[in-house]
Order: sequence, then C-alpha cells, then structure tokens
Amino acid sequence: MRFKSKILTTLFLSLLLSLPPLFGQTNGADFMQSIGKIYVVVAVIIAIFLGIIFYLTRLEKKIKNLEDQIQEQ
Repeated sequence: MRFKSKILTTLFLSLLLSLPPLFGQTNGADFMQSIGKIYVVVAVIIAIFLGIIFYLTRLEKKIKNLEDQIQEQ
C-alpha cells in the first residue's frame, strides 16, 4: 500500500512541477504540442487513470471477500 501511495505522490508532484511553465504561455496547447510534451501529459493522465482503475478493482475484490466472510458466519 505504501508503494502505491509513493508512486501516486510522485506522479502528482511531477504533474504539478510540469504545470508552472505553462501558465505564462498564451497558446498552451500549441506550445506543448510543438515541443512534444503533450505526450508526457497524456501518458501521466493515462497512468493515473490506470492506477485508479487498478486500485478500485482491488478494493472491490477485498470488499467481496469481506462480504463472503460475513455471509458464512
């Protein structure tokens, strides 16, 4: 569990650190696309989305196991 939280924290901090240079740009999307960092942003968003899906599926399995244990008693 700690490993997952460290990964999510690292991804979140890297996203936050990459955002400030964009605030000074009037044409942010074109600038990001021209230097190729748009792919980094998309990759980070996909990684976060997959992490959330993985976490929710594991949580669902744990809840199902607990429900099964309660029904057996």
